[in-house]
Amino acid sequence: MTLHLPLASLLLLATSALPAQAASASYELDPVHTRVMVAVEHAGFSKALGTVSGSTGHLQFDPDDWTTAHLEVSVPLQRIDFGDGKWNQAVLAANLLDAATHPFAKFVSTRIEPIDPQHATVHGTLTLHGVSREVQLQVTLNALKRHPMPPFRRTAGFSAIAELSRADFGIDAWKSVIGDRVELRMEVEATRSRAGNADAEADAGEDRIDDDATQPVPTTEPATP
Repeated sequence: MTLHLPLASLLLLATSALPAQAASASYELDPVHTRVMVAVEHAGFSKALGTVSGSTGHLQFDPDDWTTAHLEVSVPLQRIDFGDGKWNQAVLAANLLDAATHPFAKFVSTRIEPIDPQHATVHGTLTLHGVSREVQLQVTLNALKRHPMPPFRRTAGFSAIAELSRADFGIDAWKSVIGDRVELRMEVEATRSRAGNADAEADAGEDRIDDDATQPVPTTEPATP
């Protein structure tokens, strides 16, 4: 005897065999809470520390599959700050960063190697001083949740470190005073974009879940009729 499954059952069996759709979402870097720090040796006495605020960019990210992630970042070099006006001018001058000609450093990811759910190696191309080289970022996912402050947007937070040679990018002046090895540290916050309807609906759903999770737990039993 031949059994005929209903069409709906056949569709259910077929779709259950398909892999789950990636929960990738779009994020925009928050320029206020994204900062790049550089450390470079100063004549062997100490490491000069500079920071750059105001970076912008786009992140595509699925925490369950880092390999699908994509990152593009633009760093405004004119905003670099070593704590002294004259020092800042010297760093931005033509014989070093030449920020008048190359005002931005740009990073575009090319490949992601996941390590565990919170860590990955991000390979990408860094363009600095008009020269493009491959660099590696060691990235830590700090948090992915709704921000506790208005407008309560879904936010991803990351820390990253990297090292590079300034000579590799043609920045080789003052070798006797400025070290070649540059240490980078990045603190990044990225806010979920609401540009697409699917992202907006998913974000709203996650916000509702968060709202439920933060509601106070009743301390007394409800009155019975």
